Amino acid sequence: MPADRSPRQPDPRTPHPRHTEPASGPWSPRDESDLDRTISYRFPRPSGREAHTVRLPGWSEQEEIGFTTVAEPPPHAPAPAPKGRRGARGWILALVAAVLVGVVGGGGVWAASKLSGGGTQPQDVLPADAIAYVRLDLDPSADQKLALFGIARRFSATRDVVGGDDPREALVTALGKDGSGLAKVDYARDVEPWLGDRVGLAVLPSTGGDDPVGAIAVQVRDEAAAREGIARLGLRDGKGGLAFRDGYAVIAPTQELADRYVTAAPLSGEPRFADDLRTLGEPGVLSFWADVEKVAAAAWPSRNGAEPLLDRVKDMRFAGALRFSGDYAELAGITCGGKTAPGRPEPVRIGELPASTVAAASFSGLGDLLREQWPSIERAANGAGGGPYAETLDAARQYGLSLPDDLVTLLGRNLTLALDERGLDGSQPHFGAVLTTDAAKAQDVVDRVKAYLDGIERPADFATAGGDGRFVLATTPEYAATLGGGGGALAESETFRLAVPDAGNATYAVYADLDRLEKLYLSGAGDAGRRDLEKLRAVGLSGTSGEAGSSFTLRVVFD
Repeated sequence: MPADRSPRQPDPRTPHPRHTEPASGPWSPRDESDLDRTISYRFPRPSGREAHTVRLPGWSEQEEIGFTTVAEPPPHAPAPAPKGRRGARGWILALVAAVLVGVVGGGGVWAASKLSGGGTQPQDVLPADAIAYVRLDLDPSADQKLALFGIARRFSATRDVVGGDDPREALVTALGKDGSGLAKVDYARDVEPWLGDRVGLAVLPSTGGDDPVGAIAVQVRDEAAAREGIARLGLRDGKGGLAFRDGYAVIAPTQELADRYVTAAPLSGEPRFADDLRTLGEPGVLSFWADVEKVAAAAWPSRNGAEPLLDRVKDMRFAGALRFSGDYAELAGITCGGKTAPGRPEPVRIGELPASTVAAASFSGLGDLLREQWPSIERAANGAGGGPYAETLDAARQYGLSLPDDLVTLLGRNLTLALDERGLDGSQPHFGAVLTTDAAKAQDVVDRVKAYLDGIERPADFATAGGDGRFVLATTPEYAATLGGGGGALAESETFRLAVPDAGNATYAVYADLDRLEKLYLSGAGDAGRRDLEKLRAVGLSGTSGEAGSSFTLRVVFD
């Protein structure tokens, strides 16, 4: 088993290119070419005569930053009185608050005193044959911490927790409330002395065709304390296995597996995993990866009825990350490999909408996708349990539609839905759809639908406009003409550009300007909730799909 090393110490087998090898004598600041680059290089390296395990500063202790320290409030300063939790209004606010409370609960001390993000990651100690992996990092890069700290201070749900509390303690306390056995754990005695800032979970194949097994890598600051503390948490008397590698405790279902995992080649050295994370970019505070083909094969070992799915996901991988900027929180993901349709859908035209647009959604390639999937849809409608599908298709035919051709025409090469700020306060909002399709065919389909509705005395009250490969449906003739003209200025909006990055290349996009929509929902919020909701600026989802793979970005933008 490799000798234990502090997570803040570099692996002597792989010296960092920016740093020289340690001298055999005592460490001095001159040994380091860049003290502030990473925490891994802010502590004296042990000489050959010293033990490798180093007691690192605790969460609430001062930490060296180069040649200076960031101090905490004096010990005699009174702690702030706890305040009642304020309920966050709205699913967006609840999501943001949950992430911020969980990640930046340590706030001021954490963000100011731990700005490095360097050192060993869980993928450096977990095995390369993992089929899925999740990582949580409470010590990400400096820009991620500063962004998190700034965002947390904006909201009442998180502002009061960015003082000096340890978010790891909050997590252990929360887990103890679910009856998991952690309720009797003394955090200060059993956990705080050894628990680090990072944890990773790997799903690994088992031998003999059994179900996959899991392994957890927990960063530790003191191996001896970790061994004792983990035993108190329940890992003893043959209940699971524990081994150590490069400053991490690796926990597995058996001791045999734990010993095997800490000597195996690491996941970070697996070429496809490394390439996918390099393509993904900044891993943020939470990242995940999966070999989709192997996960699907583990879910359907007998392959009964799963052949089409398994064929489609052959060689497919998926990776994603939750990360932050000063203006937004972002969940980003990519897929690589797999069976994809030839070609690439054309870019969406959401940026051509009017600048007064408050909400929009645009999708390319839906018509081709429907035509491709139509045989499967018909089989589902005619098969067991296909009643709802069959009823939907019958209803569409009653409207005079020829399936699937008329639906393919309406979906076209691109479908964009838009809601305008004008009319939000009135009885008839300005809502419309812009289709990139054969305008004459689309008009014929709409005329048949309108004739059917008129015949059953349910006249359709919507306007149309067309020309230059575009067909427009809208609630008013005025808005139909506006949408039909194209050349809108939404793409020039700073809010839109933040929420929907690279919209000109996206093949699908969704956007909501919360600053202009908030008048529809603010009246139902209390004072604290109202102030929090007012700090939400916009939400955007965008992505691409094509033969080379796909990507997506979900952003919540803040004022």
